[in-house]
Amino acid sequence: MLAAYSKGAKAISDVTDISSLTFEQALTALEEIVQQLESGNVPLDQSIALYERGEMLRKHCQARLDDAQARIERIVTDQSGNASAAVPFDSDG
Repeated sequence: MLAAYSKGAKAISDVTDISSLTFEQALTALEEIVQQLESGNVPLDQSIALYERGEMLRKHCQARLDDAQARIERIVTDQSGNASAAVPFDSDG
């Protein structure tokens, strides 16, 4: 239990600005928080702090995914093979 508490305390005291994290870094941090919370070995106040940080990380990950989706474009070509238009990414098809 002490190891889980120590690991959780480190996550809470980590003052890394979430907005500077890559998607992968934020996702890894979020996965670590989920593991700590699921272990059931974290005191209530620390669980709340971890949950709050996890929510900020989730929002950051979602924003990064939304940005990536907006940047992905399918190039439409004309009969000669030249790009004639860019169509926004369609996640449904």
